[in-house]
Amino acid sequence: MYRSALLRFVALYALIYGAFGVSSPFMPAFFARRGLTSEQLGVLFGAGTAIRLISGPLCGRLADRTEALRGVLAICAALAAVVGVSLLGITGFPALLTVSLLHSAALAPITTLADALTLAASAPRPAGTRFEYGWVRGTGSGVFILGTLLSGQVVGAWGLGSILVLHAVQLALAAGTVLLLVPEPERSRPVEGVAPPASTHGVVDLLRIAEFRRIMLVAALVLGSHAMHDTFAVIRWSEAGVGPATVSVLWSESVAAEVVVFFLIGPSLVKRLGASRVMALAAAAGLVRWMVVASTTAVTALALVQPLHGLTFAALHLACMRVIPAITPPGLAATAQAMYALGAGAATAVLTLASGALYARLGGQAFVIMALLCAVATPLAFGSRSARAPRAGRT
Repeated sequence: MYRSALLRFVALYALIYGAFGVSSPFMPAFFARRGLTSEQLGVLFGAGTAIRLISGPLCGRLADRTEALRGVLAICAALAAVVGVSLLGITGFPALLTVSLLHSAALAPITTLADALTLAASAPRPAGTRFEYGWVRGTGSGVFILGTLLSGQVVGAWGLGSILVLHAVQLALAAGTVLLLVPEPERSRPVEGVAPPASTHGVVDLLRIAEFRRIMLVAALVLGSHAMHDTFAVIRWSEAGVGPATVSVLWSESVAAEVVVFFLIGPSLVKRLGASRVMALAAAAGLVRWMVVASTTAVTALALVQPLHGLTFAALHLACMRVIPAITPPGLAATAQAMYALGAGAATAVLTLASGALYARLGGQAFVIMALLCAVATPLAFGSRSARAPRAGRT
């Protein structure tokens, strides 16, 4: 039975992350081809990030209040498909900005709602049957890579507009998969802890839980520290004479490590060490990774630390996903996922904005600032009682 559920969620994540993978690399080029200037592109993507931070928690709260996680997810996926493909017939900055914002708003809740459904379905049952969330999430990362590779071939053969068609088809199929194949979550308490009574206060109730606030902060610090890398690592390496082929290999190393941790290493690591130690390990790995990146552009050194992405992202995410359901009150699963994503997303947005000024002033030494964020996160991770003990409750 659990194998059937696993395959259904694998199919869902393959479609969702495949849709993101084919569209992400070429969306800026698509809008530039529509005649947008650099300044307009900055406004469009910056506003899209802002609307995602708002839409995710709102849709998560709506899904919890209506007890319709599947329905809200299906509507968001279908709406994103329709709006995405409609961009093909639109020109002019005001119209493109408006439709792009609607597209971003529809996309934002998709992954968090999918995570809430998957975590509910993968929780241990009395009979002991379950599947690992990491297997499903790892599938998403792997298909994202394949989608990214495929997008280049698709654009070369059929032009930039073709990625939006492929993006929309996969999201439409994801909406159908949710409605036809994904089971409704059981109305039960999280199995890893005794949750408090259901509440109607939503976000306020979550933020009153000390352990939830701590996990949000640790995730924001460690995941946010990737902002400098995502924005300026390739620039720094290229300026140091590292060729495009080598840059591609270095970048692929980190994504491959992410997939390996999700599938193979991460689940057992969380079981053996406990979530708090894994979060602390992820933060410590970030400290090492960013200090090395700040200190050198030697390819050998970079090749040794790039796989640490498996810890700084994937292992941290798995540990957080182990704890959040255990401390979340009933009826707030989607809201909790959305708030977790909001904290990490807001930190990344702020640090991305700051990274330009930091890199201009400090150059490669700006990565030391990211290392310091991870240094702060390490003791915070150890401070979580819920992360240490599986059977934790609300403080």
